[in-house]
Amino acid sequence: MAVGDRNDRNRPVYMIGVAAQLAGMHPQTLRSYEQKGLVNPQRTSGNTRMYSQADIERLELITELTDEGINLAGVIRILDLQGRLDERDSELDDLHKKVRRLADRVHELETRENVNSLVRSGQNMLAVRRLP
Repeated sequence: MAVGDRNDRNRPVYMIGVAAQLAGMHPQTLRSYEQKGLVNPQRTSGNTRMYSQADIERLELITELTDEGINLAGVIRILDLQGRLDERDSELDDLHKKVRRLADRVHELETRENVNSLVRSGQNMLAVRRLP
């Protein structure tokens, strides 16, 4: 996912009434979930809750999990573990990029060394041919 896409998903655009309607729940449920730490909407300067598309998706996941019979304590644990997994995935992606950059650099240095070796061999052959 591109950085712009991630930023768009996290941009707060929905007031609580619209967010509740999109998530298929009552605004009071959103307030309750915020109090329990399940969702953390951003606030305007006037203290109005503003929800992002990522918040709506999280609320939909909460509904899906509770519909499967998982209580809110279980949902909190699942969301925490999912967050940790996402962090590890991001760290792993960063490490893969570093490994690729290092492999490219090693290849570049090996190629340079091979060229230098060929140049030295060519110079040695020319020197041998010039001997009387």
